[in-house]
Amino acid sequence: MTGPTDLPSLPDARFAGLLDEAKALQPTTVALRRALHRHPEVGLQLPATQRAVLDALDGLPVETTLGTGTTSVTAVLRGAEPGPAVLLRADMDALPMPEDSGLEFASETDGVMHACGHDTHVAMLAGAARLLAQHADELAGSVVLMFQPGEEGYHGARHMIHEGVLDAAGTRVRNAFALHTFANLPTGTIATKPGPVLASADSFTVRVIGKGGHGSMPHTAIDPIPAAAEMVTALQSRLTRIVDVFDPAVVTVTRIAGGTTDNVIPESAELEGTIRTLSESTRALLRTEVAAVCEKIGEAHGCRVVADVTPGFPVTATDETESLRVLDLAAEVLGGQYVQPMAHPLMGAEDFSYVLQRVPGAFAFLGACPPGEDPADAAPNHSNRVRYDEDALAYGVALYAAYALDTLRQHS
Repeated sequence: MTGPTDLPSLPDARFAGLLDEAKALQPTTVALRRALHRHPEVGLQLPATQRAVLDALDGLPVETTLGTGTTSVTAVLRGAEPGPAVLLRADMDALPMPEDSGLEFASETDGVMHACGHDTHVAMLAGAARLLAQHADELAGSVVLMFQPGEEGYHGARHMIHEGVLDAAGTRVRNAFALHTFANLPTGTIATKPGPVLASADSFTVRVIGKGGHGSMPHTAIDPIPAAAEMVTALQSRLTRIVDVFDPAVVTVTRIAGGTTDNVIPESAELEGTIRTLSESTRALLRTEVAAVCEKIGEAHGCRVVADVTPGFPVTATDETESLRVLDLAAEVLGGQYVQPMAHPLMGAEDFSYVLQRVPGAFAFLGACPPGEDPADAAPNHSNRVRYDEDALAYGVALYAAYALDTLRQHS
């Protein structure tokens, strides 16, 4: 006689008690998160955040290395036996924006806010370090803890790679994993997929140079405004004719500027925007085409065009084996009801992509929808009102630890 089949999955025996251990660390994890949230910092230089991370790691059996060009922290936790290395990453920087969340621990720095959950990432990774230290005798190898500044457009992961984070344990890390809290998923849900999870992100600027004149006599001038306006619509049309519909891409003009008053034709106008793709081939194509379309339209209007495309983050593509392993681990550690394979990628971008270009690994979202709210309606990441359910932190701590334990136990 078999038992009921409609019960949720139970944690696997290999990880029995791991989530409870993570929950026992919750007061420390939450305290660090709130301290970071009160004092956010932007960019590559985060001295107060770095100090908070070092304080959180104090007393743990880790070897720490500080960045030279940035305020990064790399900590290596060595197991009882030698073996391979695994990397766990948390980004640390905030965004230059005001906070209107109403939290009692809201930002105390004007115009700066942890609106993308990086404070939760740091707190979870520090909690995982503490949890893994309790299980160090089960590890055959090393855990590299990557506390990274400058994810929000500053290429902080690339800086850390150049300074040796992937080889911090004395051998190249075998695989890597990063979590990202997400307010629009139910608390504790783990979402990822094989292949592209997030898009590449390049930016472009286009300067259209004509000849200024009086607004009443356009025939004596070379007006850059109609040329710039035509470029906006032409970029959208061109996209649909050169990009495979099954290889999605986005080109968005986010700023158009020109002129100073109502009766003056300006000498120049400017466009600015973003290019998002899910493959490197389409990325290369669009970086060329955006400039070419604008230059040809400018030529037709008698304008000179200066178009620049600035490379941003690559496509964040997970290794198939590693991403499926994360989903399996989530089912084992948290329960099958918390597993949500992603149906399609998101068009946001992440600089953990630089790590995944070099090391097989996975990137997953961790649901943290505020209690009582519908995930579909919750204020999203990068909103001035975003809030995260702190109960989700224990799930992230446990999954980080399980990923390292699973990797290094395999080779013990």
